[in-house]
Amino acid sequence: MRRFDGVIFDLDGTLLDSVGLWAEIDREFLGSYGLSVPADYMDAVMSLTFRETAEYTIRRFGLQDSPETLMTRWTQMAQDAYANTIPLKPGAKELLAFLKKEGLRIGLATACLEDLYTPALKRHGIYDGFDAFITTREAGSGKENPAIYSMAAQKLGILPSRCLVFEDIYSCCCSAKQAGMAVFGVYDSHAACDRSRMEALCDRYCLSLSELLPHTEWLYTQETEKAAPAPKG
Repeated sequence: MRRFDGVIFDLDGTLLDSVGLWAEIDREFLGSYGLSVPADYMDAVMSLTFRETAEYTIRRFGLQDSPETLMTRWTQMAQDAYANTIPLKPGAKELLAFLKKEGLRIGLATACLEDLYTPALKRHGIYDGFDAFITTREAGSGKENPAIYSMAAQKLGILPSRCLVFEDIYSCCCSAKQAGMAVFGVYDSHAACDRSRMEALCDRYCLSLSELLPHTEWLYTQETEKAAPAPKG
């Protein structure tokens, strides 16, 4: 039994209770074109980069705008909430403080733009707790590709097999597994439909980050032998 050397966190839906904001942005944005949000839209874009989401949206709805126009509008719609109102998920701040005290390296791997996540993390007083940040833009692909997790481990200076990843989306959990990492699934109401298969895939499934403390045995774990099935869709 060895302790993990580092932890890689997703942001939206894992550390920040922000997925609902993006659902509202989808409704408002598509509503401005007289469109409603299809039931499968959020699932389709959850693991994509910001640009890939814009390109997908343009293709799907036949919009005439450029990807840059969509990305600018979405960022403007989200900026105030990230800077001022989006809360942390329960237990997030305490867990990050515990991991830092334990001396683990901590990374953030996210599709969120730096202009959005930086003020949110600073407002909550946790920005300086991270040793590395990597976005899907930097990785060059969405989180359906394991590259972002491999690059995060490289930035942290640790082996993938000694990394623990926290994610709330099934396809992202699959990618982290494919990168050779242990994965803890985190419940988010917007991904509740995937709970059963996340429980089957992940090394642990958390209804709340709060349940991990004050216990510490989960930091000392053998490498998982669970295989990652290919995400559907």
